[in-house]
Amino acid sequence: MARILCIDYGIRRCGIAATDPFQIIVSAVTTIETLQIFYFLENYLKQEVVEKLVIGLPVHKDGKFTHLKTHIDLFTKQFRVKWPDVAIDFADEQFSSVQAKKIIMEGGAKKKTRQDKALIDRVSAVIILQRYLNHI
Repeated sequence: MARILCIDYGIRRCGIAATDPFQIIVSAVTTIETLQIFYFLENYLKQEVVEKLVIGLPVHKDGKFTHLKTHIDLFTKQFRVKWPDVAIDFADEQFSSVQAKKIIMEGGAKKKTRQDKALIDRVSAVIILQRYLNHI
């Protein structure tokens, strides 16, 4: 089997999570600057077999997409050109950052760690991917 990769896409950073090859366990992979996303993906996809990319879609409480949707659409088009064999799916990322902060705090992290935005992005990606797996 192959992994499922998840991106919590942001203007400055992207949190990355992935499943194990059997698609049972979700783990944080890294947080990278958004400008480096394709460099990261080229390296990652050379090393790992990935059958699907899940991208978190930012949605307001009223159900409308946030301003990030335009950036995600552009990223998705570029990804499809470079890796046409990797399926793409989307998952609602609503409140994933709030949940990530709560998990980090409940884990006993110190204040400085709780404020680490890169950590929050990684944990958010894990949450998005776990939710996705729970619903397929």
